[in-house]
Amino acid sequence: MQFLKGTKLYSIFTGTCPVCQKGKMYVERNPYNFSKTLKMHDRCSHCDTKFKMEPSFFYGAMYVSYAVGVAISVAVFIIAYFFIGLDRNYTFFSIIGVLVILLPIIVRISRNIWINFFMKYSKEKAKV
Repeated sequence: MQFLKGTKLYSIFTGTCPVCQKGKMYVERNPYNFSKTLKMHDRCSHCDTKFKMEPSFFYGAMYVSYAVGVAISVAVFIIAYFFIGLDRNYTFFSIIGVLVILLPIIVRISRNIWINFFMKYSKEKAKV
C-alpha cells in the first residue's frame, strides 16, 4: 500500500488522516467492533487536523455510502447471476447478505471518501 502514499486512495483505504496520512482517524482499527465502529478521534495525533469540521459533518457520507452500496450490489449481481449462475431470488439474497456483512466497512469507507473531498495531502504536515 506504500505505493499509494500521498494520494487520496491511501487515506481512504487505510483510514488515516487525509492531511498527513500518519495519524489514525478511528479509535478502534477493527470495524466489526460494533460499539466503536463510528468512534473517531477529534484530531489527528500527528498533525492536529480537526476531523469533524462542523457538527453533523459526516451526514454527507450517507450519499457516498449509497453509491458504494450500489457499486457492491452491482458487482455481486454480476458475479452471482452471470458467473455462478444463480437464479434471481438467490442472487437477491446474495446481494442482501453481502451488504449486511460489509456494512461496517462500507460506513467507514464512505466516511473516508467524504472527508477526502474536503481535505488534501500536505507534505509539510507529514514531515512535522
